[in-house]
Amino acid sequence: MLGAALVAKKACDLGLEVKPWIKTSLAPGSGVVTKYLERSGLQKYLNQLGFHIVGYGCTTCIGNSGDINEAVASAITENDIVAAAVLSGNRNFEGRVHPLTRANYLASPPLVVAYALAGTVDIDFENEPIGITKDGNKIFFKDIWPSSEEIASVVQSSVLPDMFRETYNAITKGNPMWNNLSVPTGTLYSWDPASTYIHEPPYFKNMTMSPPGGHGVKNAYCLLNFGDSITTDHISPAGSIHKDSPAAKYLMERGVDRRDFNSYGSRRGNDEVMARGTFANIRIVNKLLNGEVGPKTIHIPSGEKLSVFDAAMKYKSEGHDMIILAGAEYGSGSSRDWAAKGPMLLGVKAVISKSFERIHRSNLVGMGIIPLCFKSGEDADTLGLTGHERYTIDLPNISEIRPGQDVIVVTDDGKKFVTTLRFDTEVELAYFSHGGILQYVIRNLINAKH
Repeated sequence: MLGAALVAKKACDLGLEVKPWIKTSLAPGSGVVTKYLERSGLQKYLNQLGFHIVGYGCTTCIGNSGDINEAVASAITENDIVAAAVLSGNRNFEGRVHPLTRANYLASPPLVVAYALAGTVDIDFENEPIGITKDGNKIFFKDIWPSSEEIASVVQSSVLPDMFRETYNAITKGNPMWNNLSVPTGTLYSWDPASTYIHEPPYFKNMTMSPPGGHGVKNAYCLLNFGDSITTDHISPAGSIHKDSPAAKYLMERGVDRRDFNSYGSRRGNDEVMARGTFANIRIVNKLLNGEVGPKTIHIPSGEKLSVFDAAMKYKSEGHDMIILAGAEYGSGSSRDWAAKGPMLLGVKAVISKSFERIHRSNLVGMGIIPLCFKSGEDADTLGLTGHERYTIDLPNISEIRPGQDVIVVTDDGKKFVTTLRFDTEVELAYFSHGGILQYVIRNLINAKH
C-alpha cells in the first residue's frame, strides 16, 4: 500500500493525472492502513489521483464501489467495448467489480495506480509512456516506480506496532452506530415480514419428522443449457443489483430507492432477493439463447424469453420440475453456499454436467439437488440434446442407491443415455434422503433431544 502511495506521489510531482474515464477507489483491508498512510503523509497523493478511502474490506471486489460515469457506461454499452478493471483484491471474475467490466485483472496496489494513470491495460510499460506532462515530456513506468529502498524507508518510519495494538484492541468495542442499535430480547429471532434484508427462508416449510426419502425427476424442463466453466460467480448472486433485474423489481415494489439497493452480498439474508439474483450474471452464456449473452432463458412450452427467475417461477406455477445441462467444471471458482441454495429455491432438481467442482457438487447434494455426470466422451452436444426436451431421471429406492452408480436419463423425444450418479459418500445419500443437509441436521437434533 505504501508502494502505491509512493507511485502516486511521484506521479503527482511530475504532473500526471488519472485519465477521466477511469473510476478509482481505495478500500484497505484494515483501519491500520489508514493510520500508516496518514502518518507517512502520502494519503494526500492518493486522494489527488482519486484514490479516496471508500470503505474497508470487500468493497470494490464485490461491486460496492458505486456506479461508473453515465457517459462512460453508455460508451461501453453502445460500442460493445471490452472494459477492464484492475484490482488488488482476490477475485477477478467478469462483471464482478462492475457489471460492465468484462475483463478483470489482479495486480499489486502500485500497479493498480500505474494502470489508472495509463488509462488502459493495453500498454507495454517498458516501451510506451504512461503519460505526458503538460509541457510535453513523456513519463515512463520506470519514472514513477519506487525502489525497494524507498519503500523500506517509509515502512520503517510509518508502520508502527502501536497502530496495530490500538486498532485491534478496540475491535470488540464496536462504534457508536453499531452500539446504539436497538436489539430485541428473546431467545428466538423475531422475523420482520417488512424487512428487505432478512427474510424467513422456506427451507423448513411443511417439514415433517419423517424424511421424504429419495426422489427422481419426471418430465422436467431444462431451465439452462451451459457449456464449460460455469463458475459460482455466474450462478451465485454477487455484486451490485442491476436496475432492470428481478431483484431490483422486488425491492422497488417494496419502496426501496435504487440508490439503496446495496448489493446481493449485503442482502444475502433475504432469500427472495437472492433467488432473484441466481444466474443473474450479465455475462452468462445460455445455449438456449443461441449465442445471446445475459441472464435470460427460454420458457420452453411458450417460447417466451424471460429472466431466469421469471422462467423458473413460471415452471413452478405450472407444476414442472427443472434440470440444468452443463459442460465441464460446473461450479468452479470460490465456493459459495448460495450457488446451491439459489438453484434449489428456483426449483432445480438435478444438474447433468461433464464434471463438477468438488465442493460445489457436495453443496448441491446438501440442498437436495441430484448431481449427474455424462459418461466419458459424452456431453449434451454429442448426445444431440438441445435443452428443449423434457427429462426423466429414475432413481431406485433410497435404500438401493449406491455412490457412483449408473442412472439412466430418458427424454420425451426418445433419447436415452447413461449418467453417473455423483452421490460420492453414504453421508451424502443421507442428506439427500432428508431433502438436504439442513433438514438432516434439524431432524437429528430433535431426535437427539428425545
